[in-house]
Amino acid sequence: MTYPNTDFHPPIWLKNPHLQTILPRYVIKHTPAYTRLLIKDSLQESDVAFDYLLTDDVKIDGKYQKPLIVLFHGMEGSSQSHYAKNLAKAIHEADCHFVVAHFRSCGGVAVSGKVFYNAGDTTEIHHYLTHLAQEFDQIYAIGVSLGGNALAKYMGEYDTNAIPIRSVVVSAPVDLASSAIAMERLLGRHIYTPYLLNPIIKKALDNHLTPDELKSLKSAKRIGDFDNIFTAPRHGFRSKNDYYRQSSALPFLINIKKPTLIITACDDPFLGLTAEPSDVSDDVCLLNTKYGGHIGFLNYHHTTKKFDTSFIPRQALDFFELNKSTSPTHHIV
Repeated sequence: MTYPNTDFHPPIWLKNPHLQTILPRYVIKHTPAYTRLLIKDSLQESDVAFDYLLTDDVKIDGKYQKPLIVLFHGMEGSSQSHYAKNLAKAIHEADCHFVVAHFRSCGGVAVSGKVFYNAGDTTEIHHYLTHLAQEFDQIYAIGVSLGGNALAKYMGEYDTNAIPIRSVVVSAPVDLASSAIAMERLLGRHIYTPYLLNPIIKKALDNHLTPDELKSLKSAKRIGDFDNIFTAPRHGFRSKNDYYRQSSALPFLINIKKPTLIITACDDPFLGLTAEPSDVSDDVCLLNTKYGGHIGFLNYHHTTKKFDTSFIPRQALDFFELNKSTSPTHHIV
C-alpha cells in the first residue's frame, strides 16, 4: 500500500522524546462521558470492561450502521489514558462510535481467574471483536503500545478473517525482547519502569500467589523480572524469552491481509527493533516520524499559543476514510 508522506513537525523545544512522552497526559484534560458494560473474557472467568462513547444512530437488523472504532490500550492503560480521551473526542466529532476494550485487570476491574494480561493474546482480541460485531456493522480498530502489538499480531494471524475493515497501530513494541532492553536505559529504568511496574505488581500481589511467587515478585525491579516470574509461567510460557518470542507481532506482519497503518516515532524511548518495509505485507503502510516519543505526537502553535493533539486521531480517521474535518489542527487544547 502507499500512504501520503506525512511527517510530524513539532517546534524545536518539543522535539525531546521524553517531553513528548510525558507532557500529553497533562495537556489532555477532556473527560468523555463513557457508558460502561461488562462482558466475560474469552475464558469465561473474569469480567472485562467496555467503555462506549456512542453517537446518534439507528439499528438495522440488530446492528448500528455508523462505524465503530475500537481501541486496544497499552500496558496499564484505560479509557482514561490521555490517548484514549484524545481519540474519543476526535472520533465523536467525526460522528462515529468509539469503545475502549479493556484487557483483563485493567479499567478498575479485577481478574477472577488465574490469567492476567498477555501481550500476544489474539484469542482475547478476537473474542472482543466478535462480541462487538454482533451489534456494529462496520468495525475499525486502533491499537496503542502493547495493545498495538496485540492488534498487529491479530491482524497477521487471522489475515482475511480479521474482523476490522482497517486497523491503525501506534507506538507498538512489535519486538518485545528488544523493547524490554530499551526500557532499561537510564530514564526508562528510573522513570518509566516504576510507573508501569508498580501497578501491575500490586494487582498480581492481590491474586492468590504462592509463597515463592510472592517473595519473587516483591524483589522484581524490571518489567523483564515481572514477566519471568509472573507473566510467562501464568500463561504457559517457559520463560520471559519464550513469552517475548511467541507474543511479538513482528513475524506476523508479513501475513496481514487487511489495510493496516503502523505509526512509529524513531525517537520512541520504549521501543527496540521496529518494522522495516521488507517485514510487512503489501497491505501494511509504515509511517515513521523523526519525533513523537511514545504515544506523544504533541505539537504547539505559536500563533494560537495552544497545544495540538490531532496528529494521531487525524492519521487514523484519514486512513479509515472517516475524517469529516478539513482542518489539520481541528483538535487543539
